[in-house]
Amino acid sequence: MSEYNCVVVLGPTAVGKTAIGVQIASYFGGEIISADSRQTYKGLDIGSGKDLKDYVVDGKQIPYHMIDITTLDKEYNVFHYQQEFYRVFDDLISRGVLPVIVGGTGLYLDAIIRNYDLIDVP
Repeated sequence: MSEYNCVVVLGPTAVGKTAIGVQIASYFGGEIISADSRQTYKGLDIGSGKDLKDYVVDGKQIPYHMIDITTLDKEYNVFHYQQEFYRVFDDLISRGVLPVIVGGTGLYLDAIIRNYDLIDVP
């Protein structure tokens, strides 16, 4: 497995991770990859603290990924997250864009950092 640079901003709920991550992404020309298990769901905006207006800095939209990618009626778990994360991460790296991973779902972060060997279970 190759190694790449990225920034990880992690921590507990409501400590300002998004604001810090967005500022880092803005400064370095990066894009956000969410590591929040609730923000993946469409329509779960208030309960997940999904403040999409926070992704705008000086009138410029900072691109983000892994937010609003599934619905509550579908099964979504760490396997699905890991697979989608690797796809997005590889795309950013191939474009020379700094991935800025922001979130607080420890299992999601651990699965990507330690490269869990997961299989899809129907």
